[in-house]
Amino acid sequence: MRLAGARDVGVLRAMLYEAFSWRPGTSIPPLEEALALPDIGRYVDGWGRPFDLGVVADGDVGAAWIRTFTDDDHGYGFVSPEVPELSIGVLPDARGRGVGTALLSDLLAHARAAGHPSVSLSVETDNPAVHLYERFGFVRVGYVGTSWTMQRILD
Repeated sequence: MRLAGARDVGVLRAMLYEAFSWRPGTSIPPLEEALALPDIGRYVDGWGRPFDLGVVADGDVGAAWIRTFTDDDHGYGFVSPEVPELSIGVLPDARGRGVGTALLSDLLAHARAAGHPSVSLSVETDNPAVHLYERFGFVRVGYVGTSWTMQRILD
């Protein structure tokens, strides 16, 4: 694992696309078209803002990161401006090998050390990642469309 820096924007973009396209057999736009959508691109556009924090797995097979947003401009898992939203993506060939677990563990430790009170996320109800988040203590705090908003209080 390494902390995500400015040089990792490409990796974060690729992992955001993986997170966006997790459902097998669905038709999705190509990477550049998908990330041009404001609701998707906001998770990586302008990476390197003061409170951006992320980790990248060795070999660039996965990444997890958090960003804070405002009441007026936020993503799907928004709880409040003080609670950063989490994004995580893992390449299909690396899934089921503990990469997501390692990424989430490392990122939550860094978020806690940075003084964040909690972390939130959005996940579709039938995404297998729901179980990963629940194992890490995320609880359901809302429901929007077909997705849970989950939050993890950091000790």
